[in-house]
Amino acid sequence: MITVKLALMQANSSVLDIERNCAAIDRAAQRAAEAGAAVLLTPELFPVGYAPLRIRAELDPETLPGIRRTLAGIAAARRIALVYSLPAVTADGQWQITATVLDGRGDELLSYAKVHLFGPEERRAFSPAEAAPAVVDVGGIKTSLAICYDVEFPETVRAAAAAGAHLLLVPTALAHGFESVPQLLLRARALESQLTVAYANHSGEEDGCTFLGGSVIAGPDGGLLAAAGPHPELLYAEVSAEAARQARDAVPYLRERRPDVYRAWEEARRAEEDGGAATPS
Repeated sequence: MITVKLALMQANSSVLDIERNCAAIDRAAQRAAEAGAAVLLTPELFPVGYAPLRIRAELDPETLPGIRRTLAGIAAARRIALVYSLPAVTADGQWQITATVLDGRGDELLSYAKVHLFGPEERRAFSPAEAAPAVVDVGGIKTSLAICYDVEFPETVRAAAAAGAHLLLVPTALAHGFESVPQLLLRARALESQLTVAYANHSGEEDGCTFLGGSVIAGPDGGLLAAAGPHPELLYAEVSAEAARQARDAVPYLRERRPDVYRAWEEARRAEEDGGAATPS
C-alpha cells in the first residue's frame, strides 16, 4: 500500500510582504521535509496575503512570475511537493484566485482556478472560473485541488472524486466565526465523496480580518486524521489511496450515483417554475 506523509501549514501571512511570506513557506517546507513529508499544503493566497481588494489594487501582476519561480525554487531546494495559491491574470485580463501543485523538482503538475467566490470583496476583486477540478498523480496518489469556499459545495468535491481523486488539497482563508466548516462540513465532504480532504487555513489577523485557524485533514470515512487549534502550526498525516478505495468498496456512493435521474429532477423543477411563471393570474 502506497502512503504519503502530508504536511499542512497553518500560519499568519503579512499582506503584500511577499519576501516574508515566501520565507515562511521555505521554513515550513524545510521542517516538513526533515519530518519525512512528501507534500506541503499552504493556505489560500498566502504568498501575497489574503486581502482581495488590496491585492487587486496594489499588486503588480508583473511580479507574479517571479513569485512562482521563488516557490518552485523552494520545492526544488527542499525536495518536497508544494501546493500554493496565488492570483492569476487570464489572457483577457480577468483576475482569478488559483492553486498550483509543484513536484519535488519544482515542476508544475496541476493548476486550478477558484469557481465559487465568497463575499463582496472577492467578487469585486476577482472573477469566478468554470473549469472542473482535474486530477494528477502526486506521490502515487490521485490528487485534486479546490480552494476555500469551493469545498463548501458538494458538487465540487464530488466532481473531483468522480474524476478519480483520492486526495483533495484545499488552500483556504476562513475567518473566525465559521467553525462549523472545518469541524463538520469538511468531514461530511470527505465522507460523502470518500476521499481524504486536507484544508489549510490562515491564523491570526491580516488586514483587519481575524482568521479561525482550525485546519483539518479528514479521511474518507469522515474521521479526523489531524486538526489544528487557532495558532500557527504544521500538521501531519499519512494518507493513502487504499483508504479511499476501501471506503468506496464498503459503501459504493460513487458507483451507485444516478446522474441522469438527478438531471431529470432538475429539468422537471425548471419546467415547473417556467410554467408557473407563464401562468396568467
